[in-house]
Amino acid sequence: MTSTMLEHIDRSDPTSLHDQVAAQIRRAIADGEAQAGERLPPAGDLAAVMGVNTNTVLRALRALREEGLLEFRRGLGVRVSGTPQRGAVIARARDLVGFARQQGYQPEELISIIQGIR
Repeated sequence: MTSTMLEHIDRSDPTSLHDQVAAQIRRAIADGEAQAGERLPPAGDLAAVMGVNTNTVLRALRALREEGLLEFRRGLGVRVSGTPQRGAVIARARDLVGFARQQGYQPEELISIIQGIR
């Protein structure tokens, strides 16, 4: 990932810093600057380049892991594991599971419904 991709943090923007950091990393993945399987620089290095606190970067990285874009492996660091499209599908699936739970459906029932859609 090139450092120029990660220098667009706007402190006057009402968007939280960690969301801006996540957006920049997400864009680097979408633009092919960070490929699947590639190891990201350490959070401290990213924080220094972006001019934010390391905890801000860590929060962004955790959000991207929840989206399915990154994976954390002890001793191997943080690696790109997916694409923005996959992350969007995972986010929508989470929304669907949450909605189904609110409606009283169990995960197994939701799986059965999805399998019947084909």
